[in-house]
Amino acid sequence: MRKEVDVRKLVRYQPLFQELNDAQIEALMPGIREVRIEKGRDLFHREDPCDGLWLVVYGRVKLFITSPQGNEKVIEIMQAGQSFGEAVMFLRRPYPVSAHVLEDSMLLHVSESAISNAIETDKSFARHLLAGLSMRLHTFVQDVERYSMENPLQRVAGYLVQLSETPEADAFTVSLPVNKNLIASRLSLAPETFSRVLNQLSAAGFIEVDGKDITVNNPSGMLLFAQTSGKTKS
Repeated sequence: MRKEVDVRKLVRYQPLFQELNDAQIEALMPGIREVRIEKGRDLFHREDPCDGLWLVVYGRVKLFITSPQGNEKVIEIMQAGQSFGEAVMFLRRPYPVSAHVLEDSMLLHVSESAISNAIETDKSFARHLLAGLSMRLHTFVQDVERYSMENPLQRVAGYLVQLSETPEADAFTVSLPVNKNLIASRLSLAPETFSRVLNQLSAAGFIEVDGKDITVNNPSGMLLFAQTSGKTKS
């Protein structure tokens, strides 16, 4: 049986809308629709029209592109509290990526007209939206720098540290959020390269792998090891 949810409350607790008052939230409601979608389904395809932004309430959504040869490149894995589609929505262009649901998910779709009205009535909302877009751009630049200048060891070591809520600890355990092939694609690595790097870090004593759980010993030493070790083809 489908469980009913309080969409207003969900909107209130989304990071993008936390600064809006009750009246502003109410003004958004006509432009918001709840979307529940099962694991394995597509949310939208590249070149589909974009008429709003998406907020992930729970679950995970893969954003990706596919080459003419059929090769897939994962752009991002979106999860609870994250939004996507903002920039394309304002440009009034079709989606440049496809979206595939990795696990049963619930999303909120907020129409472009509702967002535009919120921007006109509340400057703090506009600033919050711009901050999110700026952070996305900053992350994109970091990705380009990482994939063009870092070796595979550095990419994997850096990714493991980013997963941790306590990256400065002497040791920590993280759980891989998705399967290794998706992570490899996200890091612009071949799956076999990703596995080989994990084995290399394990052999060096920096990590212990137990299924999806990875314990990182001496994170700072691991990062230094990755930086100074020889190149591994991606």
